[in-house]
Amino acid sequence: MNQIMQENNGDPGQPPSLNEAYWDARYREGQTGWDLREVSPPIKAYIDQLINKDLRILIPGCGSGHEAAYLLDMGFSNITVIDIAPTIVKALQKRFSDNPQVKIVLGDFFEHNGTYDLILEQTFFCALPPSRRKEYVTKMKALLRPGGKLTGLLFNRNFEQEGPPFGGEKQAYEKLFSQEFNIRNLDSCYNSFEKRAGSELFFLMEQKAS
Repeated sequence: MNQIMQENNGDPGQPPSLNEAYWDARYREGQTGWDLREVSPPIKAYIDQLINKDLRILIPGCGSGHEAAYLLDMGFSNITVIDIAPTIVKALQKRFSDNPQVKIVLGDFFEHNGTYDLILEQTFFCALPPSRRKEYVTKMKALLRPGGKLTGLLFNRNFEQEGPPFGGEKQAYEKLFSQEFNIRNLDSCYNSFEKRAGSELFFLMEQKAS
């Protein structure tokens, strides 16, 4: 059986509209427009070139777990996924019930503890209020081993409606991440999923030694 862990849910400083209840309701009501129903092509391409199958990998705000499923198919053996919504965590428990390589955490990412070689970002950053972005960077650095990598996708656009999702642009991301990470890549994505074409940046960042 896969490992299921529960951590502290909810953050007193988190806007009530974006707490556990909000996200759980979205899953229960099927309002999951961010779900591509498959692994995001740029992340798939990145995974395809990884050689070490024993990397300790974290996927925060993992949703339906498509990236985790692809990692599993490719032979990776140490995958941790975390989401704050009990409904999707129950679905993940069922999906990965025969896969002990996938550890499932029900909880708040900002309360999570662990050490990872690689963290995959896919629609988690854009789901957070912009006021928490600096906290996101600090927490990512804390979760990565020295020299560990954070990689994935960021929106390269702003949205007319109030988020989530919350957008942004390259220059702001460079300023945000550069104090804690060496930015190895932060460029327009050439292989986005069709409906996100022209609106994503692919990034690869390496944790700076303290």
